[in-house]
Amino acid sequence: MKDNLINEFDSLLKKSKNTLIIPHKNPDGDALGSSLALNFFLMKKGHNSLVISPNEYPSFLNWLPGQNKIINFSLNQKKVISLIDKADLILTLDYNDLSRTGEMESILTSADIPFVMVDHHENPKSYADLTFSEPQISSTSEMVYNIISKLDHSKIDSNIATCLYTGMMTDTGSFRFPSTTSKTYLIASKLIDFGANHSKIHQNVYDNYTFNRIRLLGTCLSNLKKIKNLPVVYTFLSQEDLRINNFKKGDTEGFVNYGLSLKNISLSVIMIEDKLQNLIKMSFRSKGSFSVNKFAKIYFNGGGHHNAAGGTSLKSLKETEKKFMNAIQECKKDFEV
Repeated sequence: MKDNLINEFDSLLKKSKNTLIIPHKNPDGDALGSSLALNFFLMKKGHNSLVISPNEYPSFLNWLPGQNKIINFSLNQKKVISLIDKADLILTLDYNDLSRTGEMESILTSADIPFVMVDHHENPKSYADLTFSEPQISSTSEMVYNIISKLDHSKIDSNIATCLYTGMMTDTGSFRFPSTTSKTYLIASKLIDFGANHSKIHQNVYDNYTFNRIRLLGTCLSNLKKIKNLPVVYTFLSQEDLRINNFKKGDTEGFVNYGLSLKNISLSVIMIEDKLQNLIKMSFRSKGSFSVNKFAKIYFNGGGHHNAAGGTSLKSLKETEKKFMNAIQECKKDFEV
């Protein structure tokens, strides 16, 4: 992380009084963890700082320190618009395109105040006045740790450490994804020293599922299909599957990873029907050289990382499955078989 960027960020912070931190829509552990950690840090530095989430976040994150102070835009639109009008700095964390904020995009686009982007995804847009973009880093939470450490390492406490550890753990698949480096482990160990209870954090995130979520996982695994002669599996969940199992936001988190636990499989995909938005949400995970970032961009209006990406389809579930099968056949030369 370049010192000149840190100095510019520090200068922006010193000029601001009212700072807003905004993660992406449907925030995951990294988006929420990095946002809450940076919010704690700014408040300890005397800033009037708030976290605004574009919408609801998964229930398995509702134990995080400071989450009860998050303002939900979808439930408090007038209040958020007023806060943006009064703000003099906006920090966007864990995304690099304002479209990731959903219904907030038009409001943010028209805001005439400085923006700072902190993100680890590829191909950032140019909306920010100051951009921290490091796709090689495991998580935005790891980036926020580096920023806080350079600004004022003494301000890291157990709340900040807990939020950052949660973000790093969830975005690295419990520190097993290729983006995990020796530095990631070193930072994680420092966060434990600062008070992050790694065992409790893991339990809160991964050992706190509802009965309905486990039943939904069973349905998801029952729908799993293997593409003949290719190291590819995919599954799907219809709106009816979700309804029968009393789906709640966040219930499908991590389902796509199960396919990669199979022997000799290098691509796993899940398609989830959302009739409310009239689209199919898709998640892609890969091992090795196959770039799901490239695949999602070309075929499903998405993107992300080399081995983890998302996309959408405006076709029906059956038509999306057919389009996916055709796309895989066009890309079969890219697989290591």
